[in-house]
Amino acid sequence: MAKKAEHREIIRLVCTEDPRSSYTTTKNKVNAQKKKNKERLELMKFNPFLNKHTLHREKR
Repeated sequence: MAKKAEHREIIRLVCTEDPRSSYTTTKNKVNAQKKKNKERLELMKFNPFLNKHTLHREKR
């Protein structure tokens, strides 16, 4: 049985409108390597400083 964090990497999501807001999450390394373009992850997350949902992008 595989270990839980073996194929996952920790990434940081930073808000595009206000860089003070950031989240951490995990991303599957195996699936990310199979894609040719290797796009960065983008999610709509809540920004408590702006009190609204904003776009957060993966920062490397």
